[in-house]
Amino acid sequence: MSSLQHAPTTPSTRRPVLHWVSLACAAALVLVPVAMLTGNPAVLGGHPLLPALLVVAAVVGLAWGVLELRRRRKARQRGKLRSVGAWAGRIAILGLVAALAWLNPFAYQPGSAAEAGPMSDLTVTETPTAITMAPDGVPATTGLVFYPGARVDAAAYQEILAPAVDAGFLVVILKEPLGLSLLDGNQARAAIADNPDITTWAVGGHSLGGVSASTFAGDNADVSGLLLYASYPLATLRDKPDLAVLSVSGTADGLSTPDKIDASRGLLPADSEFVVVQGGVHAFFGSYGPQPGDGEPGISADAARDQISAATVTFLQRVTQ
Repeated sequence: MSSLQHAPTTPSTRRPVLHWVSLACAAALVLVPVAMLTGNPAVLGGHPLLPALLVVAAVVGLAWGVLELRRRRKARQRGKLRSVGAWAGRIAILGLVAALAWLNPFAYQPGSAAEAGPMSDLTVTETPTAITMAPDGVPATTGLVFYPGARVDAAAYQEILAPAVDAGFLVVILKEPLGLSLLDGNQARAAIADNPDITTWAVGGHSLGGVSASTFAGDNADVSGLLLYASYPLATLRDKPDLAVLSVSGTADGLSTPDKIDASRGLLPADSEFVVVQGGVHAFFGSYGPQPGDGEPGISADAARDQISAATVTFLQRVTQ
């Protein structure tokens, strides 16, 4: 009586599987960055750190793929520990690719205001780290530095902030590194230094950008106002009674919910102003399309943004006074 015996799995038999996994990882390192660089204009139009990181990843992936293809077909004997390390490295590479894909920004989607024609009475200057909008022919004395929400194209806030520029205020929209304001929370300082003619400054931000703006306002005595779009601070600003604060939120926001906004009241100066857009959602504070996890709007985007823009102008006028 005989029994079937199965040949043990050896490193040499595992090698072809590892080879194809390596090629898949290398391909992902190339294809995901290329897709982001060519398919989303917000990547090349934003802060230069993300496109630089994508180019490096693609070059590494291409080199890795070429080296893998040139390896001799003869499998190399590997110890168990080395084999575990090889698989762990490839899992880490796939995690890196997933992180790069997650960093793909929400691109600017022009709204009806842009479709109606070019913005009037303002001058737009763009650098690798900021978009500056200035009143045309009228020197501004009050300025707003604005931190975008996480992974949102800086250009997506031009339309909603343009009425403030038309009203005579300078607006600087920051291009954040990797689209995350927390990576450089002090970025507003450079914008302030670049505009020495501005005598009164406010900072603001949307969502995560508002968190960074709150921290900057709390740490810098030369900031007179704080503008929060669907956002709130993480630390108290009650010890800043001279800081003017406006919090604008939406009742249908699925991310910065009304409960979260209400809870922030105790962290803000007692005379802070709260404006609530009935039916407004998180994505209505910029022009970048729907956002995962957001609520269902009960108002049109144009109507909501008109309210947000009007409240912003009134607030900056109060900061100036």
